[in-house]
Amino acid sequence: MADKSDRSAVFLALVSVVCWSGAATAFKKALSHGSPWLVVFSASVISSAVFGIVLAAGKQRVTKAHVMSGLYLGFLNPFLYYLVLLNAYRGLPAQIAMVVNYLWPVVLVLLSVPLLGQKLNKKGFSGVMLSFAGVAFLALAGGSSFSISPAPLFLALASTIIWAVYWILNTRSRGNTAAALFTGFVSGSLYLFVYGVVTGQQFSLHAEALPWILYVGVFEMGITYILWNTALKRASTTAAVSSMIFLTPFLALILIQAVVGEKIASSTVIGLVMVAGGIFLEKRSRKNTR
Repeated sequence: MADKSDRSAVFLALVSVVCWSGAATAFKKALSHGSPWLVVFSASVISSAVFGIVLAAGKQRVTKAHVMSGLYLGFLNPFLYYLVLLNAYRGLPAQIAMVVNYLWPVVLVLLSVPLLGQKLNKKGFSGVMLSFAGVAFLALAGGSSFSISPAPLFLALASTIIWAVYWILNTRSRGNTAAALFTGFVSGSLYLFVYGVVTGQQFSLHAEALPWILYVGVFEMGITYILWNTALKRASTTAAVSSMIFLTPFLALILIQAVVGEKIASSTVIGLVMVAGGIFLEKRSRKNTR
């Protein structure tokens, strides 16, 4: 029974990895036909519908606690996080924005020290430094292959902080995953609507953008969260399943070159290997201290 459960977990994890690998490509393609606000708002509404369907299908209830947590979690994700991230994608090559955004697990580790009281040993600190060195290398060496502006690069870095804070707050809110995501995305969609009205955003959805926005709403922001969470729950040990997430950025680079048409620079691959290597080293340091 455990083997069957593990096979199911691996399958769901692989599906999640493939879905998330297409996110950077979908962002860039959607942004070529619409503003960051339009893409995020439209995708957020779609995600809300997806989570609502999951809740209805499972006959799951939304509690007052879900609604209350959704009010502040929805502000962070999808409202703030995706607006910041997609503005970064608009101003950077997809490969650069994707690699920098992949730094979020390292930022999560750093924020967990003051916010959660966790400790960071020397090996873990070395991993953190290696990941940041990878981003620094990417920013400096990548300039010879791409035009990298400071403002969108800063936004990409800021997105890692926002996501890490969201992750920490989200782990503190217990209960049904689908219900929490539903209330968060409904709240986020309302924030995005108000933001659009206040800032005078134009809702003009091009047909060319729709497939990519659907992809973002259904997969990147939507059902993949539940698939991944289910995979972790079904696995007899989460280590093997969680390690599969390291495949995501490398698959993403393949899709960026094949679909977006960006030629992947050697500096991007080196920077990504440094970032991923640092994350792996930090994870290993925590495992060895248990």
